[in-house]
Amino acid sequence: MNEIPEYYAILFHAAEEAIQALDAQNYGLAKQILIDGEQAAENSFVAKNE
Repeated sequence: MNEIPEYYAILFHAAEEAIQALDAQNYGLAKQILIDGEQAAENSFVAKNE
């Protein structure tokens, strides 16, 4: 079975956390979680492909 790429797992986890923040109506936190997740996923992807 193929392993899920780390960058996908990072982004998926960030989306889950952002949904929780949205449920709590903490929109600023949700936005920051998504930004941080996007940056972490990009760093993971770049590091793997260097």
